[in-house]
Amino acid sequence: MNKNTKGILLAAGKGARLMPATLPLSKPLLPVYDKPMIYYPLETLVRLGIKDILFIIQEDDASLFKKIFGTGEEVGLNFSYEIQKVQRGISDAYIIADNFLNGAPSVLALSDNIFLGKKYFDYAKLAHQKMLEVGGGVFGLPVSDPEKFGVIELDANNQIIRIEEKPIHPKSDLIIPGMYFFDHMATEFVKQLKPSKRGELEITDLIEIYLKKDKLGLQILDKSIEWHDTGNAKSLLEASSKVKNFEDLQKQKLGSYEIACFEMGFITKDQLLLISQKYNKSDYGQSIHQYLKTI
Repeated sequence: MNKNTKGILLAAGKGARLMPATLPLSKPLLPVYDKPMIYYPLETLVRLGIKDILFIIQEDDASLFKKIFGTGEEVGLNFSYEIQKVQRGISDAYIIADNFLNGAPSVLALSDNIFLGKKYFDYAKLAHQKMLEVGGGVFGLPVSDPEKFGVIELDANNQIIRIEEKPIHPKSDLIIPGMYFFDHMATEFVKQLKPSKRGELEITDLIEIYLKKDKLGLQILDKSIEWHDTGNAKSLLEASSKVKNFEDLQKQKLGSYEIACFEMGFITKDQLLLISQKYNKSDYGQSIHQYLKTI
């Protein structure tokens, strides 16, 4: 069994709720402030120490993704690509990724989910550690409208009892956002799932397998963490504004997986400088250059 955690970026959505903006460009490549939305979950995977990362994409987007990200060698990473030919749900990612994972645990990130908060990466590391200890890990995120999502019901010890899909009377305000931490058994468990009424392999069903086997860790995100599911135009604009405000206030560049690669020791300062020079006419490139002056 391969014990080194691998990363999966599910980026095969058609972006129907964002049309016509997604007619000329794949949804995960639409900008959130000054960078493609997929940069944000990619940064999280890097900050978890993950070097082997699989992009699951649409066939029409394959050449563009490979042109943008390449092999990953430039940033000390190893990028792979697989096609999701039919939209079969989030859990289908584990079947598509079976050969890539090769018995490794993994972190699956949805390309349109963005998290903001000073402690966010610390929480992600804690969730990853819980997965390594018990088998699976999910975030519990407090929201004001939990009835629209799958809601986590907890016992007196803050352990998950069950997950209820869109309940009329939610038992808590905690939902599970789009980042999932599972051990090497995820693919085998998904192969046991049956498609739901909407014809998909639901991620909730996979989570419930881990829950029933007492292999599911919960990492609660406090209310300092903001979450954006950038699936429509309004949320995309909101996320862009929040990212800009966060960067201005915290003096911290978000979503720069290149800076993350440097801070994780995957590339040198000189390599990061070359990347900044590639984007030297943009705010993004200049922000990396300014970062380099501070270290």
